[in-house]
Amino acid sequence: MRLLRLSFAVCAAALVVAGCPKPSAPTDDAGVTAPEPDAGTDAGLGPASFTLQYALADAGMESIPLVGEEEGRPLIDPTSTLEVRSSLALRNYRIRLFDEVDRAMVSDDAAEESPNGLLYRISLPTPLKTGHKYTLVIDAQTGTSMTDSQGREVADVRIPFQVSGEKEKPPPPTKKQKRRQR
Repeated sequence: MRLLRLSFAVCAAALVVAGCPKPSAPTDDAGVTAPEPDAGTDAGLGPASFTLQYALADAGMESIPLVGEEEGRPLIDPTSTLEVRSSLALRNYRIRLFDEVDRAMVSDDAAEESPNGLLYRISLPTPLKTGHKYTLVIDAQTGTSMTDSQGREVADVRIPFQVSGEKEKPPPPTKKQKRRQR
């Protein structure tokens, strides 16, 4: 009985290690074997894609459409939290948020990297200003390009948007600021 259990366990282990045989490659009518797809295509993985979301006042998340600057900027509600997601893991990347005069915004960022992609959270100390324009930029940290987990180059991404509402007017200058201007 013990020998029977042992042989059963050995056979089961051999089946697990061997796995199922790979199906044969498809052939055309002439009997010629079709070329095998590469590993990236076989897994259904295309180039890296991105999504951008922002936190709503009710603690939900809303997507920001990815449009070019020539198509106009999508309007969003004031927020202090943005999330960028990529469909594949990235290497040599940086993500920054710029205001309308191309200054990088101060933020507390956190990245969660996995083989399934990237989740990058941007937490701003104050909500984005109403009426102002912003651009999220994903580009290479060093050198000229970033790559995805498949080793393919990923083009720089610029995501423009604008916060809805009237543009806040700057406060009037104080007496001290007036003196400095002279």
